[in-house]
Amino acid sequence: MEGVTDAPMRQLLSEIGGIDYCVTEFLRVTSQVYRPFVFRRHMPELDSPLEVATQLQLLGGSPQFVSENAKVAAGLGAPAIDLNFGCPAPTVNRHDGGASLLKDPARLAEIVRRTREAVPRSIPISAKLRLGWDSCKDILITAPAALEAGADWLTIHARTKTQGYAPPAHWSWIAEICASTQKPVIANGDISTCEDFLRCQEVTGAKHFMIGRGLLANPILGIQIKSALSGKPVPPDFSSHPLAWWALLTVFVHLATGHFENANYLTSRMKQWLRFAQLKKQNNLFSEIKGFKTYQEILHHLARAGGAGALRGDRLLNQVLCDFGLGHLEVEPLPNVVFKTQTMHEVVESFV
Repeated sequence: MEGVTDAPMRQLLSEIGGIDYCVTEFLRVTSQVYRPFVFRRHMPELDSPLEVATQLQLLGGSPQFVSENAKVAAGLGAPAIDLNFGCPAPTVNRHDGGASLLKDPARLAEIVRRTREAVPRSIPISAKLRLGWDSCKDILITAPAALEAGADWLTIHARTKTQGYAPPAHWSWIAEICASTQKPVIANGDISTCEDFLRCQEVTGAKHFMIGRGLLANPILGIQIKSALSGKPVPPDFSSHPLAWWALLTVFVHLATGHFENANYLTSRMKQWLRFAQLKKQNNLFSEIKGFKTYQEILHHLARAGGAGALRGDRLLNQVLCDFGLGHLEVEPLPNVVFKTQTMHEVVESFV
């Protein structure tokens, strides 16, 4: 998810649990081969792997430059390469990327083939697809084309490009692809609850699933799904209580320290995250904080709205994390610097 699932977000969601695999935001490829530092900046896991595997995603319309960049990434230690043919963003599509390739199955297949040839067989290549540009049945052409060109697995978002993210997701088309190949097919689209997951599993027959916006709105969705699959009691959704989101976003600040020098990044990311949660009807916090200018204002509001005040500093944060089922995310000791402006201790103390 471009502009969402960056390194700090991947780390936090992975540490919460229930996730087996992560994919980076796409790295846009046009007419150049990036130097190693670009890959390392985009995917810090090349040097500091998470506990769960992370796959590098490339997006572009040039078989030559996509494959050459994939070769560089593989040489730097990328454990797998994903090729994005599903992004519906108009800007991306106007510049020969993402879902625009669904209209040209031959070139889509050539990108997969050239990438497969450029990368050692030990490193998997996968393709992220939508059902089609404006017709669901196009997946019956693009999916076999990608597999025959050498994709080791497919991830299929069960909507067309023109549909965007409007409901419904057409899972039955994924079922047709699952039935036609022995290679893994990852089902994606409209999995926002444990019940959604079970329905998607039943309809598609898939064994693997990718979750994006649903996991952001309910960060313990992966834990809920694994509990259901193992026959254990399913925990309730992540709390809509302001203090729960204060604690979660405070940990995010901790993880983001050192990744980004611009404090506006945190402000926009927090608003974006709370907006996802509100759209999925998890809470109404975005409406309360959307006018704030700084991330400190956002956290201060959430802490105050949540009734923080009896405890201070580290003790408050860690107790709140435990209270809302995230005790394993304890942040101790807190880092000394947050964007060269306030220590984390000062940030936390200012909220209570």
